[in-house]
Amino acid sequence: MSTMRNARIVCLSLALTGALTVGALEAVVAPALADTDTGNTTANIEVSSSITLTDLTASFTLTGSPGQTPTTGGTPVTMEVTTNNFAGYNVTVAPAAANLAGAIVGNTDVIPSNLLQVDGPAQAGTFAPLTFGTPLVVASKASASAEGGDAISNAYRMTIPFVRPDTYTVTLNYVTNTL
Repeated sequence: MSTMRNARIVCLSLALTGALTVGALEAVVAPALADTDTGNTTANIEVSSSITLTDLTASFTLTGSPGQTPTTGGTPVTMEVTTNNFAGYNVTVAPAAANLAGAIVGNTDVIPSNLLQVDGPAQAGTFAPLTFGTPLVVASKASASAEGGDAISNAYRMTIPFVRPDTYTVTLNYVTNTL
């Protein structure tokens, strides 16, 4: 055998041995595992009770002559009550003053607030007089409202007393509270 041939065999043997060694090392060697740890937390969502009174009719007008009894008729005072309170809610109304006052300067005539009557769901078709300082329950429900709110309507009427022609006004305070 020639030296050249022997040198080739030795080189080929070394190359083959190196390839086998690298292949064997690659089969054994794996990437290092990352360090890990675990933990957990508890999510607590505290939901509080809420109640809102929205979309309350801004004003209404009863028009008539002395002795007539006009009503709000087809245009009642409307509002929306929304609450998540499972015990329910009340809606009350009370006049902010004892009398409706005229708008004309110098008019000393007044109309007593208790002549104004309301018929809400709590009155069930019977008109009840309003009283200054005493809120009147006009709606009540012993459970939460619908998610989008409960629509409530109140009709009003008054037998017009003998007073000067004018527009007499009083603020009506609506309050809703949870039970």
